[in-house]
Amino acid sequence: MTTRPRASLRRILDDLGSTVLDVAASPGGLDTEVTGVHIYDPLDELMLPSGGLLLGVGVEGAEHICDLLEAAKAGSGIVVKQPVAVDERVRAKVLETGVALLGLTRAASWSQVAALLRSLLAEGDLTEAGQSPPDDLFSLANALCALLDAPITIEDRSSRVLAFSGRQDEADPGRIATVLGRQVPESYQRMLDEQGWFRKVYQNPGPVYIPLSESLPRVAIAVRSGDEILGSIWAAVREPLSKQREWALIDAAKIVALHLLRQRVGADTRRRLQADLLSTVLEGGKDAAEAAGRLGVASERLCVLAAQLADDQIDAAQSESGRQRFCDALALHVGAIHPKAAAALVGSVAYAVLPMHASGEEEARAVRVAQSFLSRVGPRHNANIGVGRLAADLGEVARSRADADRSLRVLRSRGVAGQVAGYSDVHFEALLLRLGDLAAAEQQTPTGPYQRLLRYDAEHGTELAATLGAYLDSFGDVNAAAAAVHVHSNTFRYRLRRLTEISGLDLADPEARLAAMLMMRIFGRRH
Repeated sequence: MTTRPRASLRRILDDLGSTVLDVAASPGGLDTEVTGVHIYDPLDELMLPSGGLLLGVGVEGAEHICDLLEAAKAGSGIVVKQPVAVDERVRAKVLETGVALLGLTRAASWSQVAALLRSLLAEGDLTEAGQSPPDDLFSLANALCALLDAPITIEDRSSRVLAFSGRQDEADPGRIATVLGRQVPESYQRMLDEQGWFRKVYQNPGPVYIPLSESLPRVAIAVRSGDEILGSIWAAVREPLSKQREWALIDAAKIVALHLLRQRVGADTRRRLQADLLSTVLEGGKDAAEAAGRLGVASERLCVLAAQLADDQIDAAQSESGRQRFCDALALHVGAIHPKAAAALVGSVAYAVLPMHASGEEEARAVRVAQSFLSRVGPRHNANIGVGRLAADLGEVARSRADADRSLRVLRSRGVAGQVAGYSDVHFEALLLRLGDLAAAEQQTPTGPYQRLLRYDAEHGTELAATLGAYLDSFGDVNAAAAAVHVHSNTFRYRLRRLTEISGLDLADPEARLAAMLMMRIFGRRH
């Protein structure tokens, strides 16, 4: 990987969502690369570079849009405020120039949208994958606190506190508990939900006054982007707000909405870049060194961890959100251990690259790091982690990643959760699973004595294959094997004689026993 992820119109629209930008007319695909954001000034000569995205400030009407499309034919697209006047002339000009026409929601200001798009495209923001954008929400909360003369919290849809103002000590115990825990207490959430206040806040376009019996009243307003609810702002007040302060709260909600959108875009972009870079490192090819440099990870003595949640939600959105939170927690954990560690979500698996000090027990230490992580996240994230062997340099990282994947697969095959496995500890089980894959790919089936047993069981409804499995599992101890299948030892001996007669298996031959055991592991005890 020699460049940052390609920024296209499609990617921008995916990141911002249709509530901010929408396609009014398209020449076809939206994979055109966007190289920069430019603001249209009718008093200046338009010099739009190739791939530029032009913000058509003050442009409206089909004729004016057609003129701008003609002037911007080198660009990737133009943006005008909704509603966009699209007629046959406009559609024809879009097809002729190959420039997409986008509509911007009227609730957004041009300066805010320009900053939002530029932060999305900024090379500096993208390359600093381990950093977060400055968080201005606390400044907004404090400014709003001064305007409303009331302590403020800004919360997401799940009532998690994103930012809060000062003067929280002037509020009530419920607000203090909310700020300290960064989450509205469950009892308060349940009370507000049962009384229908959340529904009223999310349905009302303006502030909602909420009288509470055992706490200070609240004034709340939903934070929206079009029809999408991003969160809410809550003020702990002693009386309803004046009209002037209500308008201040309404204006603040618009600013918070654009800030949350910018944060979401920035976080998603950084995560995507980090995943792309880490994937390149894990592949271990010719671009691995450059990707490792941009990611800021070590290039020698690395262990790869592959972590996966064992209890994904049925709901796809909840599942993806849970995986991302789990990966963020893993990144924080390994980053605290070593500054040149990194983690990212690749598909449904969270991979971490962990630098190791020379000790001769690097894999065992990586296993302990993984176990420590699982013990910290506890029941909130029911997961398994596979640990690969030590990679001496980036050229061996792909092998360590494959080891980690195979260790993780062994844990999945066992049907366990909350476990960690180093590759050295599950090496043989991993080989058996790979052998099973090979047999399945080549459509191979059981042969020899084991095949004859399976066929006899299928035709006569017997359990001779299970009898053989119990015998082998018990190392030839008839009494233990009989107890395992819940029959008398004499009955078990009879079945054992029958299975040797039918299959021709010589239980005194260690090679024959090994072949039978491998058949059972590869093909299962029923086929």
